[in-house]
Amino acid sequence: MKRRDFIKTTAIMAPAMGLFPADLSFITRESVAGKLEKRSLGKTGEMLSMIGFGGIVVMNVTPEEASSSVKMALDAGVNYFDISPSYGDAEIKLGLALEPFRKNVFLSCKTDGRNKEDSRKELEQSLKNLRTDHFDLYQLHAVTTLADVKTILGKGGAIETCLEARKEGKIRFIGFSAHSVEAATALINGFDFDTIMFPFNFCTWYAGNFGPQVLALAQEKKMGIIALKAMAKGIWPRDADHSKYQKCWYEPLTSEEEILTGLRFTLSHPIAAAIPPGEPELFKIALNLRDQIKPLNNEEMEMIKSKALKGNPLFKYPSPLPV
Repeated sequence: MKRRDFIKTTAIMAPAMGLFPADLSFITRESVAGKLEKRSLGKTGEMLSMIGFGGIVVMNVTPEEASSSVKMALDAGVNYFDISPSYGDAEIKLGLALEPFRKNVFLSCKTDGRNKEDSRKELEQSLKNLRTDHFDLYQLHAVTTLADVKTILGKGGAIETCLEARKEGKIRFIGFSAHSVEAATALINGFDFDTIMFPFNFCTWYAGNFGPQVLALAQEKKMGIIALKAMAKGIWPRDADHSKYQKCWYEPLTSEEEILTGLRFTLSHPIAAAIPPGEPELFKIALNLRDQIKPLNNEEMEMIKSKALKGNPLFKYPSPLPV
């Protein structure tokens, strides 16, 4: 897609920013007492826990700690686990901890490979690391530039690995994660993906004009929508001490009140699941707040909007960097 055509398309979708609170009738919701709500994942027929398990939680921990985190998640009703080969040793740790429960969970993995050869190598190694014969969802990871989109969708691109692996029974659904509106839009328009993973965050939404366009287009395509960065506060201040949250490249929300606000904003939209940061402490807080994650009302939304406009968003549209 040419950049001028892309800009025309997203300009048309911009009014979606006013559509809040969003219509949750787009998704099916199931409540279970004491457990996480489950939500439909687009047209896949799957129901995901509205809080997912991000694999970074088990990166650089002991096998015992990994097993404990997985058990805690399962006890809270988590059935969606998300992992990537780029998360250090997390695949190996999660593979071992999750093996006894594999048949009861929805397991998603990613590839950073942009061409067929690299993505196939990552797929096969990830299957071994996770001790499984298939992934329920396989995602093209962290796509940001239009050049990457062109490579992925072109001849010899990573999309060929996904299509072949689906025929082989090694993956069930095909999705992507993206960190720019430009790349996300080009991917959605370029291929019939089952899912999208994208930053949907109150600060980027209002202060960065980043997210509503993508949500509207994904909803139009009946895609399953998964949220990143619901618990992000913004860019780390220059003098901030990062030592307590070394798994977060951004400043996370840390208090229960802030975390609840972030999750409620994101999950007030027709989003199947949100992935908390990889810090075990923050993930645990998110799980413990599960009974309080309810859709926002108009008054609450206005308060969040006012707060967001004072923030420094992680992402903006149009992207300040070349895409």
